[in-house]
Amino acid sequence: MALQYNLAKVYEISENDRDFAFQIVTLFLDEVPVEIKSMKTGIEEKDYSRVYASAHKIKPSLDLLGMDLAYDENLQVMNWAKSEGQKKEIKEVFKSLRERVELAAKEIKKDFRL
Repeated sequence: MALQYNLAKVYEISENDRDFAFQIVTLFLDEVPVEIKSMKTGIEEKDYSRVYASAHKIKPSLDLLGMDLAYDENLQVMNWAKSEGQKKEIKEVFKSLRERVELAAKEIKKDFRL
């Protein structure tokens, strides 16, 4: 049973198409961890446009997978990048976002036997 993610939206928009759900989770696994790494580098280098671009790219995946807390944290990261904020204030938010994505990825791999 999925604890870190929820496929309700995916099944709703696809009329319970399991192949579509599989495509969505595969896309999540392929793209989101890469963008999280890019965000980490961007935060370390204070490359605000890089952070914003990566956060913006993963936003739909977090929404589709019902990862509400990660989605909210991602919005905080986007707002921080947009306003070119101080590095300290975003580190904990990003750390939490990264951990949520990692947990969801592990759970998806287990649930879909990937």
